[in-house]
Amino acid sequence: MADRRQLILDLPYRTALGRDDFFVTSCNQEALAFIDRWPNWPTPLAILCGPPGCGKSHLSAVWQKQVGATLLDQSEIAGMTSRIGPTNCCFVVDVADGIADEEAFFHLFNRVAEQNGGILATSYTPPARWTFILADLESRLRAAPVLNIGQVDDDLLAAVLVKLFADRQILVEPGVIGYLLRRMDRSLGAARDLVVLLDEAALAEHRTVSVPFARSILEASQSD
Repeated sequence: MADRRQLILDLPYRTALGRDDFFVTSCNQEALAFIDRWPNWPTPLAILCGPPGCGKSHLSAVWQKQVGATLLDQSEIAGMTSRIGPTNCCFVVDVADGIADEEAFFHLFNRVAEQNGGILATSYTPPARWTFILADLESRLRAAPVLNIGQVDDDLLAAVLVKLFADRQILVEPGVIGYLLRRMDRSLGAARDLVVLLDEAALAEHRTVSVPFARSILEASQSD
């Protein structure tokens, strides 16, 4: 298993404009490439699609910071539409649980388009799998580009684990990252939770994180 320096150097990353580093791997590079094309998107709206824990929120935050977009809850859409203008026309909207008010979303889409703005919607599934009431909204959303983020791969998980351990100044012995990768859930949230668990245990026991130590902590947590 590569040591920590190799893991960092072998994996390209970018700073997420004031947020944590955004690591680029095969599972997200196409979605990121499309995000970087703004404002030259073919439609005013794009759907960022992928399973829970794949990094949709992080990538949408990159675009939000990059273009000065507003994070908009669906409950706020109806009240926001009338206030959209040339300097307030880009939005990030989570539609993972479906579109709550199709008419409000339709008016948002049209108003954003009039102002040459953009909407980045995040979802677990693409519009082709959604059920619509408004045919006009259906046609617009099904024509929108779908930016797929795949299941988190080992390269991304390894880089995130290395960074999380480094951020907490945790001393990790060789082999630990590879050991954890073979046993952890495949999500960024699981990586964060795992590092917190090991950090707290290492502090409590005044230990460095070795493979035997990680094994003992994981076994204890699974037996609880």
